[in-house]
Amino acid sequence: MEIKPLKELKLYGFNNLTKTLSFNMYDICYAKSAEHRQAYIDYIDEEYNSDRLARILTDVANIIGAHVLNIAKQDYDPQGASVTMLVSEEYVVNSLSKSELLTTTEPLPSSVVAHLDKSHITVHTYPESHPNKGISTFRADIDVSTCGKISPLAALNYLVTNFSADIAIIDYRVRGFTRDLDGKKFFIDHKINSIQNYLAKEQKDLYQMIDVNVYQENIFHTKMILQDFDLDNYLFGTAKKELLTNEKKKIKQRLRKEMSEIFHGKNMPKV
Repeated sequence: MEIKPLKELKLYGFNNLTKTLSFNMYDICYAKSAEHRQAYIDYIDEEYNSDRLARILTDVANIIGAHVLNIAKQDYDPQGASVTMLVSEEYVVNSLSKSELLTTTEPLPSSVVAHLDKSHITVHTYPESHPNKGISTFRADIDVSTCGKISPLAALNYLVTNFSADIAIIDYRVRGFTRDLDGKKFFIDHKINSIQNYLAKEQKDLYQMIDVNVYQENIFHTKMILQDFDLDNYLFGTAKKELLTNEKKKIKQRLRKEMSEIFHGKNMPKV
């Protein structure tokens, strides 16, 4: 989606607006045994390593119009990874086509910090398991913060599509101000009334969404949860056909409870 400017501003000095797009993205699964739960953690650590994360953030930098200057990355033992990326704010032609940006499904690895002059991109991952209910949850926290004309909203569809989250909780905020040639302050330089404005239709059709926005403070908040539920998509190390009818019912209840608690941000009655 195009980020529409309020108008072409002639500024006194540098555009000092800070635009921050923050995600909590969640992948939920059921891992029946302790061995399956450990296998899930190992899978996450392998799939979401620093190499893949660096490639994801390089694409994000290209999409928002920032040039990557330097990348430093490190994988940790027993699990986890970090990447630091230095970039400058200038236009760079995307290495992926528009259709590829919306359909790429490379997974999102462990943790990253990327600096765009006074701005940054960070990703951190948090895999964990319920001690006795078999539920495993993988969370990725992503922050894309830019200073100047470039906007992190340009990377919104790429990140949501790339991660294919069961649940996404997204915040967007514009902070600070910039001045025109007459000294008038501008506290935002583009049009927005919802993060949903910048999501592609194919993304919006997949999710149930709720907005909580504070327009006068330039704060926008959107929660997303997948509408369709197929148990096969939530089993790790076990196939649906291997489960008894009663087992399938209990697992569905546990998965739905986990997803509901994350989406609403509060604990539900015990299942």
